[in-house]
Amino acid sequence: MNIPVVNLADFSSGDPQLKQKFVNDLGKAYEEVGFVAVKNHGIPDELITHLYQYVQDFFALPTPVKEEYEIVELAGQRGYTSFGREHAKGSDAPDLKEFFQYGQDVEDGDPIKEEYPDNVTVREIPAFTPTLHDAYKAFERSGTALLQAIAIYLGLDENYFDQYVHNGNSILRAIHYPPITQEPKSAIRAEQHEDINLITLLVGASADGLEILNKDNNWVPVTSLPEQIVVNVGDMLQRLTNNKLKSTTHRVVNPPREKWGTSRFSIPFFLHPKSSMSLACLSSCIDADHPKAYEDYTAGEYLDERLREIGLKK
Repeated sequence: MNIPVVNLADFSSGDPQLKQKFVNDLGKAYEEVGFVAVKNHGIPDELITHLYQYVQDFFALPTPVKEEYEIVELAGQRGYTSFGREHAKGSDAPDLKEFFQYGQDVEDGDPIKEEYPDNVTVREIPAFTPTLHDAYKAFERSGTALLQAIAIYLGLDENYFDQYVHNGNSILRAIHYPPITQEPKSAIRAEQHEDINLITLLVGASADGLEILNKDNNWVPVTSLPEQIVVNVGDMLQRLTNNKLKSTTHRVVNPPREKWGTSRFSIPFFLHPKSSMSLACLSSCIDADHPKAYEDYTAGEYLDERLREIGLKK
């Protein structure tokens, strides 16, 4: 399935018509599909190349070394999470992956820093942590621009989301799906799920496998070109917009048997707001045909609930 493609350069071009077309195309795609491919996304190719290299270097470390960076009390929000610890909401089967998470670095003296645990520095690969930092900031800039376009589409002030995502609780997650060494119990590497956050930005993946559930209830593979990133709506944005924008169910499937011996790497950026942001449905998205579908939650309350549902928090 070729998902809709938008050009982020049009949004920042200074041309009002190009900007409005971008807003309309993005909003329409998020109402109908929930996923888009974004070109000219502003994340440098060289940075992406370095990021994937250091991510592969980290996961190639011996398991006991990686486990030194697993801090269970942080519920997977910083550092390493070992193979099979996370599962999809509503599923008991563990996902066939291990991952490393890097979070917000507050650099402007904002007191919100007290809410966030420190990031975990990997000693064995000196360039790994600084590269995660640079990638995090680049993703954050691109994600903020996309949310500005979404705000316009929803009839809000263009900068509506800025105050919530500046120093927000976003997460950069590096995922490793190891080679399959025996007949798997399931064809699924990561069970079907929806993302928790506002939007997810996914830069490349070292192998195919991502599939989304379409309106006809069929699973279809998602493909994008190397110079594009895939950006999808998460549950927080679906909730805020009272289901106007669609948080699409997706999964990662096993490769064909001849590729079982290969790893898959994937690096999504989960763009979260500050925990204090209200996710109460926008009044502009509620009417007689679309009654309010969700009770009022803050982003922090919702995240906490979901972390428990997926097994990362007790």
